[in-house]
Formats: sequence, C-alpha cells, structure tokens
Amino acid sequence: KKTKGDPKTGQEEESHTCCGWGFPLLFALLQLALGISVTVLGFLMAGISSSLLVRDTPYWAGIIVCVVSLVGFVMLCISYQPDEKTCVQFTVKLIYFLLNALGLVACVLAVAFAAHHYLQMTKFTCDTILESCQCKLDTADPLGRTFVYQDAADCGSLTSMLNLYLLLQMVLNLITALVCLLACFMMWKHRYQVFYAGVRFYPLTASEGQQQKV
Repeated sequence: KKTKGDPKTGQEEESHTCCGWGFPLLFALLQLALGISVTVLGFLMAGISSSLLVRDTPYWAGIIVCVVSLVGFVMLCISYQPDEKTCVQFTVKLIYFLLNALGLVACVLAVAFAAHHYLQMTKFTCDTILESCQCKLDTADPLGRTFVYQDAADCGSLTSMLNLYLLLQMVLNLITALVCLLACFMMWKHRYQVFYAGVRFYPLTASEGQQQKV
C-alpha cells in the first residue's frame, strides 16, 4: 500500500490530472469551439461567391479540428492507466497526437492562403460587370490576370466582407494552430516527461557508489 506522502503516488496523480482528465477536456472544448467557428466562417465565405477556391474557404481546416476535439472527448471515456498499460489508451493517444499535428499543418496552410488572398485584395482594382466582380492587380497591364467573383452585384460590399472574413480566418486559424501545437507538446511531455529522453546515468552512478564502498 502507498501512503499519501509517497512521491510515486503524487507523480501518478499529477500525470493523471495533466493528461488523464484536465488536459484533454480543456483542449477538446477549445478545439471544438474554434473548429466550429472556422467551419461556419468558411461556409459563409463560400456563400459570398461561387468562384472562390477551396483554399480560400478553409472549412476543411475547421472540420479536421472538430474531429481532433471528438477524439479528445473519447480519451475522457477511457479509464486512465499510467504508462499506457492498455492498448486502447495508447492507440487513442497516438491518434490524438497525429490528428493534432495534422490540424496544426492544416491551420497553418489556412493562415497562409488567407494572408496571401488578403494581400492581393488590398491591391485590387474592381469593377462590376454582368453581375460579377472583376478585379485586377495592375489595370495598366492588358495581359494582367483578372480575378472574377461570380454572383456579386456590388464589388464594394464583396471586397469589404471578404477582407473581414479573411482577417477573421487568419486570427481563428492562428489561435487554433497554437492550441494544436500546445496539445502536441503536452502529449509529448506527458509521454517522456522532459524534452530530452536520452541515456539515463542512474546505473552508472549506482555502480560508482558501490566501487567507492569497496
């Protein structure tokens, strides 16, 4: 039997609180809220114009983060065992770690695409032609690329709304990427306790102590 003052018991309780209950619940709730926000905002952006590319409406990043949060909730339903003594617990934690890494990459890509589109829109010169908004980066260049936004009767309202949505996407996806990164860090730290998991020198120290006694 282990007493209350036993350091091993305290470490197990601390790890149980860190990665058994408190950790996945907090991050799963954050990821669910952020994932739903990114997904809804992405579909709202897709409703502005039918010609927007999938990369410009990153609902896919929000869906991935929602799936990550669901796996985090599944972790709460599994009875906690120290050091991954059950195969189910180890499998779920591994899936959660990999999905967090995937969500991190997806959110970073969403931020990059949104930032690129936003910088382009700040340099656009737009005109409304046949219920579509046609924009150019350089009006003096006749061979310059023309960006067409279908189903847009007013270029002014479209550009202002799209700029606002792109800024929100950058902020939300950046926060979500940080949450996924922190979740990966917590999973890695809970598995190895420290950043460097190299050779332990305890046997060497013990052998030296025995030699000194001799």
